[in-house]
Amino acid sequence: MRPLVGVRQADVVVVGAGLAGLAAARDLAAHGVDVVVLEARDRVGGRAYTIRCEDGTAIDLGGQWIGPGQTRIANVAASLGVTTFPAYDEGATILLARTPQAPEGERIEHTSAVPSSNPAVGAAILAAIESLDVLARTVPLEAPWTAARAREWDAQTFESWIAANVAVPAARAWWRIECAAIFAAEPHEVSLLHALFYSRSAGGWRSLVDVLTGAQERRFHDGAQEVATRMARRLGQRVILDAPVDTIVQDDQRVLVYSDRSGLGISARYAVVALPPALAGRIRYRPTLGGLRDQLTQRMPMGSMVKVHCVYDTPFWRTRGLSGQATSDTGPVGTTFDNSPESGNPGVLVGFIAGNAARRWSRYPRAARRAAVLSDLARYFGAEAAAPRGYIEQSWADEEYTRGGYAGCMPPGVWTAYGEDLRRPIGRIHWAGTETATVWNGYMDGAVSSGERAAAEIIASFDKSVWSPKEGSLTGPAQRRGFALSPARSIPYLGHKGADLKYTMTKQPGLMDAEAGDDMGTALEFEPASKA
Repeated sequence: MRPLVGVRQADVVVVGAGLAGLAAARDLAAHGVDVVVLEARDRVGGRAYTIRCEDGTAIDLGGQWIGPGQTRIANVAASLGVTTFPAYDEGATILLARTPQAPEGERIEHTSAVPSSNPAVGAAILAAIESLDVLARTVPLEAPWTAARAREWDAQTFESWIAANVAVPAARAWWRIECAAIFAAEPHEVSLLHALFYSRSAGGWRSLVDVLTGAQERRFHDGAQEVATRMARRLGQRVILDAPVDTIVQDDQRVLVYSDRSGLGISARYAVVALPPALAGRIRYRPTLGGLRDQLTQRMPMGSMVKVHCVYDTPFWRTRGLSGQATSDTGPVGTTFDNSPESGNPGVLVGFIAGNAARRWSRYPRAARRAAVLSDLARYFGAEAAAPRGYIEQSWADEEYTRGGYAGCMPPGVWTAYGEDLRRPIGRIHWAGTETATVWNGYMDGAVSSGERAAAEIIASFDKSVWSPKEGSLTGPAQRRGFALSPARSIPYLGHKGADLKYTMTKQPGLMDAEAGDDMGTALEFEPASKA
């Protein structure tokens, strides 16, 4: 165990500096609450992660889009001066789906999210959307487990519904591809009740799959992480990086959050754990959490996603009348979009390897994975797509402090057995994260609203007659990227034996050291422009 080097008193400690944790801290600080945010990584943003190409082009390795109805993320971004632009959505979109008549893939080109150019396929997809939306409207967003048919729907998979209700083979393939693209999981892994809740939280299936008027309508000029970065800058030294939380101890009066790597402890009145449930379950709690909450975290797996960007001199597919969007079950890349900057240069295609394909192709050497990706893109958009000048991939399952993407989802039986424990505070610990959101669950908007909800819960809990808001600050912290690193100063720590809480902290098993292991993580490759 690393010796303790610092402790800090605060009103509230937030675990995680993704959008949810930062939104909670932002609202708490605005109410005069002394708040500290502990972040495991050396950056803020969580699943919003932006890098730059050599020419300055922003590449979103994580969340990237916002659309109509996503008012929370839009309002925060606007308040911080973070601007957006319309995603490219002109030209034909490609559906390449295996059918009994076309085992190598039937190609359908269409000009909307639903392939209506083939009447039979389009009609089958639209009929299924209408049927699912009718069912979803009966699912209460605050308590999906209370729906009249909740147990029936939670006992079956989304796959079983697709197989029973979509008869046209290409339409059935479209639904399976879209499920993997939306959940980063296969339809047999997702409860039908969860699929209905998720779609209703977004306003319907068309909102999930459409670009124009849908969830993919706009992108951020400087990348989605810029929202988190500016939120953190406003919070200043309240945000502490490189401080993964291992243990949380609480009693009737206080909660103590400890980071073994940094040697820092935060003693506060309340804590917000703003992590995916699967990661929140890896923290050691004293006293231990109730069995229902712990079993919930065991049953909400993260999806499997590898996000790939290919960079070209120009978006050549546009001149061929193609939108850059493709949906296919013929190779590892199930969906693609035009991810070029607003200027149109350079040209960028983003591809998503999701669900079973992500798990399968993560086992291959990077060179083999790259070859398969480029083969898919060439089949969709032409031979030029096989020769990018830059290739970037991000495996979210290999991210130490994410372990998958986009979010945790509910397999069959979980909503009805454990749904009540998803947001319910335990003692002085409150929960945030997009998985806990009731509107735009799984999206950046849901992350922001979940943090705001957790902050409101805590503000309502304060006894105003004895609470005195104050502005706190760390003494002499090292600086990194404008935020505080863990302070190196010796202060008594309540977690040591003989101190008030009489508990010795130990490192939480199951979390690797950052330098351990040999995983994919983020792989970047830029080739000479002459090869493009």
